[in-house]
Amino acid sequence: MKKIILILTVVAGIIGACTPKEKGETPNVSVGNQIIEDLNSRYTSKAYDKTKRVSPEDLATIEEVLRLSPSSINSQPWKFIVIKSDEAKQRLAKTFKKYQFNQPHATKASEIILFANKVHYGKEDYKKRLDASVAAGRMNEKGYDKQLERAFIFAQKAADENGNNGQWTKAQSYIALGNVLHALARLDIDSTPMEGVDAEEIQKEFAKELGDDYECTFALAIGYHKKEKDYNRKLPKARMAKEDVIIEL
Repeated sequence: MKKIILILTVVAGIIGACTPKEKGETPNVSVGNQIIEDLNSRYTSKAYDKTKRVSPEDLATIEEVLRLSPSSINSQPWKFIVIKSDEAKQRLAKTFKKYQFNQPHATKASEIILFANKVHYGKEDYKKRLDASVAAGRMNEKGYDKQLERAFIFAQKAADENGNNGQWTKAQSYIALGNVLHALARLDIDSTPMEGVDAEEIQKEFAKELGDDYECTFALAIGYHKKEKDYNRKLPKARMAKEDVIIEL
């Protein structure tokens, strides 16, 4: 009996001395290291495997990331059109007349997201955002008019004599793009930001979905790379040195 007890004690001591790594557990990693790992691992995919699809759960997360993206004065001057069906992909493929190098992504990526921005973002548009803020309890009716006058001036200053502030709203849409790129890296989903799209052709083909006064000048393909075709995945990441791009004062 004493021998059995001794053996059990030794075994318990060995198990207790094991580190999380020895037990097969993942050691704690700092959030900062996780972020840098995400950004080091992401790259622009050059070829997609059309047989692999983003899961409905991950796609729901991606769409929520887009919805929650920040924007100047919380303007949210955007619309995101998620191309999922084969029919919609064929419609998109037809628009690649000038930029055929991106055309394969239209049919082979799991989804393609069209980023559309409002061309003439006016007070009525901003009022809808303020109404949502009131409904969410972010602000009360008392501060509504003050916020409308003080914050909306940013949109007004960005507009030309015809009320076109599309360059400003497009800049907000790029914030959403950056936001979702990091989320995709965390989800281990490949992506390809595409400015190589034909805005005029997209406007014609997706006029109903875009609605009045929206333009799409860039898109994002998402999915999973095709190993033997995606040369870019094997290449090392190349970025400027920290001292060349960052100044600390």
